[in-house]
Amino acid sequence: MVGDETLSNPVKAAVPGGDTNPCVPVNSPQECGSGSPAKRPSTGLAPGREAAEGGGADVSVVLPVYNAACWMEECLQSVLHQDFEGRMELSVFDDASTDGSRALIESWRESFEKRGVSVVISGHNSAKPKGVGFAKNQAVSQSSGRYLCFQDADDVMMPARVRMQYEMAEHHPDAIVGCRVRRVPEDSTVRYTRWINSLSPQQLLTQVFTSHGPTVVMPTWFCSRDWFQRVGKFDEGGKGVPEDLVFFYQSLRRGGAALRVDECLLAYRYHPNAATHSVLEETIWGLRVNFLQERVLGQWESFTIWNAGKQGRRLYRSLSSTNQKKVMAFCDVDENKIKKGFYTYEESKERPKPRIPVLHFKESSPPYIVCVKLDMTGGVLECNLHSLHLKEGVDYHHFS
Repeated sequence: MVGDETLSNPVKAAVPGGDTNPCVPVNSPQECGSGSPAKRPSTGLAPGREAAEGGGADVSVVLPVYNAACWMEECLQSVLHQDFEGRMELSVFDDASTDGSRALIESWRESFEKRGVSVVISGHNSAKPKGVGFAKNQAVSQSSGRYLCFQDADDVMMPARVRMQYEMAEHHPDAIVGCRVRRVPEDSTVRYTRWINSLSPQQLLTQVFTSHGPTVVMPTWFCSRDWFQRVGKFDEGGKGVPEDLVFFYQSLRRGGAALRVDECLLAYRYHPNAATHSVLEETIWGLRVNFLQERVLGQWESFTIWNAGKQGRRLYRSLSSTNQKKVMAFCDVDENKIKKGFYTYEESKERPKPRIPVLHFKESSPPYIVCVKLDMTGGVLECNLHSLHLKEGVDYHHFS
């Protein structure tokens, strides 16, 4: 059976802008960070065989695909080997691949069906792909599962992923449920990976404004179909649109929870071909600023921007005029900035031009919007915040 074969020679793919081969398989995927989840005792029955006859699947694995042949076998093998005992379905939408991805996936159909996993495969052959959001929406719409497990074609599931996320989502049907990850290669995006895996349950909601994006990272998403439909489809704007961030913010607007299974259940691959690299920073910045104003600044009468440097000033300039007027001061630790005394908003059409005081952080007043990158000051920022006895999400929010 194809799904049981060991992959020793995966298809190679050219990588623009570098010599690193992104198609190298994940080694020993079961060894994944913070401990291995306990396995459920085997019943001797294939996954899906214990589910009640009739009706749709319990869980649909939603797999959008575009030119992913070099990763596809390892990804599919990981889906096939889930230890979930309910009824599973694999729903694949091919977004105009030209590398034989769809035919490769079709070759796995029999292996999945022998394991009791139903398979739905469709796609289109247009001259150009229609984008990640479109492909995800199509894969969801053709699926039948009560729950949706989103999987990227270049990532690898750990055997307990579907089971453990399903168990959490069953108790939280209005949540986006994620998990911890292991980054591949392991030395890529170290700071980002640490952030993904170490956020507290409270920080999954308070740190939603940072440049890292969704606190529950998209490749780990699991949610009920009912909740997905309530939030709405993914944005189908195509290349350059952060459809995950748009959807995540909309889920929070609807009152949804953001949760994480604290086990490492996904090998999350980093490579130059990833769709993430096509999203403009300016687009993400605008979404973040607007959400910050909507969720936080609209409820505050005044606040201080922590960082009188480039990022703090950029945030100030990006705010609505109403929220600019709420800025009491900038605060900093840099004596040179503090000595200047004020930041003058030269681009303002107001006369006289707004002049905002620049203070040492110990002389400033909360609440704060912190425009200093997390985990980049050797603990100094965190120590300074702690010294003021502030509560995150009440007295301050991280933005950078």
